[in-house]
Amino acid sequence: MDHSPLPSTPALLIVNPVSGQKRVLRYLPELVRTLMDGGYLVTVAVTGRRGEAAELAEALGGRYALVCCAGGDGTLNETLTGLARAGHRVPLGYIPCGSTNDFAASHGLSSDVAEAAAAIVSGRSVRYDVGRFGQHYFSYVAAFGAFSWLSYTTDQNAKNLLGHTAYILDGIKDLPKVKPYHVRLTADGVTHEGDYLFGAVCNTLSIAGTLTLPEAEVDTCDGVFEVLLVREPKTLPELQELVRGLLTQDYSSPLLEFFHARELRAESPADMDWTVDGEFPGHYDTVDISPLPGFLELRG
Repeated sequence: MDHSPLPSTPALLIVNPVSGQKRVLRYLPELVRTLMDGGYLVTVAVTGRRGEAAELAEALGGRYALVCCAGGDGTLNETLTGLARAGHRVPLGYIPCGSTNDFAASHGLSSDVAEAAAAIVSGRSVRYDVGRFGQHYFSYVAAFGAFSWLSYTTDQNAKNLLGHTAYILDGIKDLPKVKPYHVRLTADGVTHEGDYLFGAVCNTLSIAGTLTLPEAEVDTCDGVFEVLLVREPKTLPELQELVRGLLTQDYSSPLLEFFHARELRAESPADMDWTVDGEFPGHYDTVDISPLPGFLELRG
């Protein structure tokens, strides 16, 4: 007879059942068993609509020693948003099961459900800053313009074959058709203003699998954002310079503005779309962006 102790540490597992073509449902029993074997008494909450993961994390997250979410980047963003709204500083485990898992790829998390669960119970934790975008929150990026949605629209075969270059080429072919936006960005009291094809306020080495930032310039737990702005090229030589800079990840061109900032205010046309971790937060003509230093304790 097995007399091993029963799991006793309370954990909340938020599951998005439709993410990744319902892939998580096939692995749910194994996922729960792995957490139980790690000593966690698991409560499973299955979402039924957009926004429910945030509501669950906000209402329940403070009762648990660990909160996990299984789904895509949208599920992660919702769960993190709920924890941040309520100020629940509880470790968060992420089991990436979506069609695209940009956060997991950027942070070296396994896309294998069993491996991801095992890594969570191993106890390894890393702290990351979280961004506040108006009333929303983001784990790695708030962006607008040309490259914001590329990881969700680039052909998978091209991604597999060409990697980083596939995203850039997919974006470059549409540059002549992309509408620039006139944006005024005040960063720590310094104003950056112009017609931009793309902009990102981020806390990551890789923006949606598309643009890679210099590793030496990025610290994901320092209370400081990395900001990249791409100006509109006016001539063919400028377009060629922009393309070269994006392909080689050389951001020294005058068309590419790269800098660090703690507090930002963005003023833009009301019809300009932002994406926050790949999700649409609504339209803003003015929005304040600030960090929650070290708020996210990521297990895995």
